[in-house]
Amino acid sequence: MTTAATRSTTAAADARIPAQHPFAEHLRRVAAEGTGQGSWTPDDGPLPSLYISHGAPMLFEMTDWMTQLHDWARSLPRPKAILIVSAHWESAPLSLSTTRPTELVYDFGGFDPLYYSMRYDTPDATDLARQVAALMPDTEPVHEHSRRGLDHGAWVPLKIMYPEADIPVLQLSMPTHDPARLLALGQRLRTLREEGVLVIGSGYMTHGLPFLTREMFAGKVVPGWSTDFDIWAAEALASGNVDELARFSTAAPGMPYAHPTVEHFTPLFVTLGAAADPAAPVTTTIDGYALGLAKRSFQAA
Repeated sequence: MTTAATRSTTAAADARIPAQHPFAEHLRRVAAEGTGQGSWTPDDGPLPSLYISHGAPMLFEMTDWMTQLHDWARSLPRPKAILIVSAHWESAPLSLSTTRPTELVYDFGGFDPLYYSMRYDTPDATDLARQVAALMPDTEPVHEHSRRGLDHGAWVPLKIMYPEADIPVLQLSMPTHDPARLLALGQRLRTLREEGVLVIGSGYMTHGLPFLTREMFAGKVVPGWSTDFDIWAAEALASGNVDELARFSTAAPGMPYAHPTVEHFTPLFVTLGAAADPAAPVTTTIDGYALGLAKRSFQAA
């Protein structure tokens, strides 16, 4: 349950955002839209699983991208709970974040101090934690943290998609980068979708941060390694070629520049594993580029 104290804490943090800030404008747009979105019911059937390119805190300054994310969220039934796997929590053994509102993980540097005071105090997620733990085999039990909050790969996109912070959210760590194991993990989570839980893999379709140039940062240039990888991934996803996607480190053009480290691509396999058919074509919801990086995002039925 969302308490008045939880709502007021989040609202107070958001109130400190300058009125002219793009995220403040986003919140005004969201408020103007009202609460017409229906909550999930069994009649809606399973929710899709999502792969989101999440960006950094500067996403709060990108009006078009914020609108795309929020419109996507409103196109779906409002979930009962959200389980998210982020590129920014690589952990073995498999772990869950705290079930209660706590400090967020501000795992970034060099940004406006505003972003280090943001809050995302969602309702208690104990029930979801029990559901997730029950789905894990004895060979891979899930450890529940009492204090670890959501990292920016989780709270940044969710604060934009569901700014009311009234949906229970848990983060699940990514215990491996092996596509087969991540597909199997996603498959274990599949039944959650039938109970109104939104399963999300959060990364970035290309993530060559070490190779950013001033021209890319200014939005003037998209490098060939980013477009080549994005086109390759789009074609593989459209044809349901999971085997090709699993060979990304050696088969994809643009490597290793597109992913000098792989953690922003591999959450995709959790998303596909949670789908009813991982080899079915997905629905692209967001494409294009930001800072020269591909922000392709999709949902799988």
